[in-house]
Amino acid sequence: MAVSVAAATRRLRRAIRRSPTWQSPSHRPLSSEPAAAQASAVRAAFLNFFRDRHGHRLVPSASVRPRGDPSLLFVNAGMNQFKPIFLGTVDPRSKMAGFRRVANSQKCVRAGGHHNDLEDVGRDLSHHTFFEMLGNWAFGGEYFKEEACSMAWELLTQVYGIPEERLWVSYFDGDPKAGLDPDLETRDIWLSLGVPASHVLSFGPQENFWEMGDTGPCGPCTEIHYDLADGVGAPQLVELWNLVFMQHNREADGSLQPLPQRHVDTGMGLERLVAVLQGKHSTYDTDLFSPLLSAIHQGCRAPPYLGRVGVADEGRTDTAYRVVADHIRTLSICIADGVFPGMSGAPLVLRRILRRAVRFSTEILKSPPGFLGSLVPVVVETLGDAYPELQRSSAQIADLVSEDEAAFLASLQRGRRIIDRTLRSLGPSDMFPAEVAWSLSLAGDLGLPLDLVELMLEEKGVQLDSAGLERLAQEEAKHRAQQAEPVQKQGLWLDVHALGELQRRGVPPTDDSPKYDYYLRPSGGYEFGTCEAQVLQLYTEDLTAVASVGKGQRCGLLLDKTNFYAEQGGQASDRGYLVRAGQEDVLFPVARAQVCGGFILHEAVAPECLQIGDQVQLHVDKAWRLGCMEKHTATHLLNWALRQTLGPGTKQQGSHLNPERLRFDVATQTPLTPEQLRAVENTVQEAVGQDKAVYMEEVALALTAQVPGLCSLDEVYPDPVRVVSVGVPVAHALDPASQAALQTSVELCCGTHLLRTGAVGDLVIIGERQLSKGTTRLLAVTGEQAQQARELGQSLAQEVKAATERLSQGSRDGVEAHRLSKDIGRLIEAVDTSVMPQWQRRELLATLKMLQRRANTAIRKLEMGQAAKKTQELLERHSTGPLIVDTVSAESLSGATPTFTAEAWALAVCSHMGGKAWGSRVVAQGTGSTADLEAALSTARAYALNQL
Repeated sequence: MAVSVAAATRRLRRAIRRSPTWQSPSHRPLSSEPAAAQASAVRAAFLNFFRDRHGHRLVPSASVRPRGDPSLLFVNAGMNQFKPIFLGTVDPRSKMAGFRRVANSQKCVRAGGHHNDLEDVGRDLSHHTFFEMLGNWAFGGEYFKEEACSMAWELLTQVYGIPEERLWVSYFDGDPKAGLDPDLETRDIWLSLGVPASHVLSFGPQENFWEMGDTGPCGPCTEIHYDLADGVGAPQLVELWNLVFMQHNREADGSLQPLPQRHVDTGMGLERLVAVLQGKHSTYDTDLFSPLLSAIHQGCRAPPYLGRVGVADEGRTDTAYRVVADHIRTLSICIADGVFPGMSGAPLVLRRILRRAVRFSTEILKSPPGFLGSLVPVVVETLGDAYPELQRSSAQIADLVSEDEAAFLASLQRGRRIIDRTLRSLGPSDMFPAEVAWSLSLAGDLGLPLDLVELMLEEKGVQLDSAGLERLAQEEAKHRAQQAEPVQKQGLWLDVHALGELQRRGVPPTDDSPKYDYYLRPSGGYEFGTCEAQVLQLYTEDLTAVASVGKGQRCGLLLDKTNFYAEQGGQASDRGYLVRAGQEDVLFPVARAQVCGGFILHEAVAPECLQIGDQVQLHVDKAWRLGCMEKHTATHLLNWALRQTLGPGTKQQGSHLNPERLRFDVATQTPLTPEQLRAVENTVQEAVGQDKAVYMEEVALALTAQVPGLCSLDEVYPDPVRVVSVGVPVAHALDPASQAALQTSVELCCGTHLLRTGAVGDLVIIGERQLSKGTTRLLAVTGEQAQQARELGQSLAQEVKAATERLSQGSRDGVEAHRLSKDIGRLIEAVDTSVMPQWQRRELLATLKMLQRRANTAIRKLEMGQAAKKTQELLERHSTGPLIVDTVSAESLSGATPTFTAEAWALAVCSHMGGKAWGSRVVAQGTGSTADLEAALSTARAYALNQL
């Protein structure tokens, strides 16, 4: 019977993972007990239990923004902040190094990356992008399996009062392939606690062996499940709590080694626990969500929430309730922790979450404008006591959400019209064109992510051209690569004949002054204006001048004016789209703009006919432009910081920037030292922290001729020329008596810039190399990328400190020494290839190479000692006889060093005897002839000593 229950439960648990059991309010209540305390009391009971009864230190939740872990978009588990302890890299001087038994409630976000529940939110009754993870930890063997299981059982049954008969447990039943035995110790612990044998199930490594990643600490786990069926029919199990016993380390070669210290790592989702304790069918029916659902009902014109799913959810009303309630919690938590909607990484995911919430609230729930921001106080009310940062940031969160909601609503309305118009032109079996979907996406700056476009089409029963999208994505990647390392005259280009023809016809140069038409809103965001223009000339891909272009044609456009920044001065071209006057629902994507003899040539794709004389409206991709502005202002600050650090004679040799990163070439006599690189960064940080105003003004070129400290490149400038001054008005900066240009950044520049330096956020130099004698190329990132680079650098620095400490303690045996040597090698590769501060990279590499030398020396000493011991053993076993026949392991802890291989050693000896040798680094053989064996042995000994 037990076998059949276990098999049934195995199948059921796998089904649960694919489709959570809580699917319909028609299910019987989860508990016949009276409703338990509110969620805040459940959370407090957990923390108080471990603090007061079992002596745990309570630590606050870490930010959902990962610190020094580029593998994560968001913190997605309670153990994330304790990784340094598990990995053995914790700074021995830090507070964390003293942690022994700890408990907390951790804010977690699973949206994007390996753990991504975003698409499931709303479809069922249990998925969330934000949730709280209750956890307790024991580090360094403070306690292990018996205590962890006993505490968990005591809390669930005695404190929370869950009936014992509703609880099931599972344990690890071993993995013969990995040489792991069943965890019978844990099984026996559960039996001793009174769990019936029929409720104790065993599963393999997929279910009950937990690993941090491809390498690192890992171990068997035991899970506690709750039976929704309450003994009626087959068990319906949902996981409540996972207890992980870290006792192994997964090595780089896939093998498992015992950890020097064992740890306990547990996690229990608060939302699911509260649902069980409150006898609810769904996590959305608990008091964690009911205030939000009530506020949504009051603020919208939608019918009340009924908890329906699937086909029963007519009009997807209840789905929209769940999406909006979940997403506003996630947005509030993330923004309070400093993750703002943006264009890459976690900020891009957050932007997608916000826009998904806007769509469900406006299209399905019929919410009024500004509705999402009005829900923020409800989130603060339900979670603010546990996470005070929400209370401190409440107003900022509401303003930011409302601002982004308003911006997206306009894009959403236009996108919906474009989709409807396109669908009317399609046949019954036609796929939705990839080009239209792409123009609606982030690339076209309408801000409709492709997955959202696909969802909108799915609701209409239309399939998207996925193959076409893949092709466009590859072209986009190629375009980004080209912009990272620009090639002169890439793409369409007007040659001397085309320019001569335009001049002969009297076509005036393009007025591109509208590219400077942007301003800061009171909230701190930038507003970019549109530009009305007329088509003056069209070109085919082979630069043939034509009067019109047709559907799907790649073409070049000349307009009388434009707000697009054409690539020049090292700044990447703008991109975006244009629409014809009176036909705003047809987008003409513009990939780039280039300056050709005073004319701005726009490279575009025409989804429909376009002809000379058409009136158009141009829209720049705001996020792309803002990224370029941020990098360009950062480039000026970097140039100024280099002069401050290296001296006023330091000259810029060139630069290039796009939203991803910036490149700066500087004339130097010698490579920059780590101290100089760090000083440059500190100088930029200071200017950014002061949030100085950036002034831009066109002045007569003659006024700039004699200004001390003003920066310019060796090129021809227009007259009038544009001057960019940081912190000082241009007129004052150009006054020769003020000396202002010696104290701040003042440059001749036609680029687009931030209006205040604070938006740069941060700057980190991540790479440096000598281009030629006297010229150094620097690579740098800003903003969130820079912050991540710093955090990763600090994380790696902690690992190097830990390795130094391990080496200083000495290695008791060869296995431990070998592991340390491999860890140092892994660290060298990680430091060499990671995006981190260059000054720190150079310092850490110097330390690691010194550690590697010391580690190899220690290994050689251990091996020589082992060799001497082995020799003595051989002599004792073969004390008589003319020869020794035995086996000696060829395995070496360190391997032969590159210059001291078995083959080279044999060759040195056999050559001395007039012979030859062959083999590998560790095993070799050879031939030779000599009458003086002692001389040959002396040669072998001398060679070896010389190499060592």
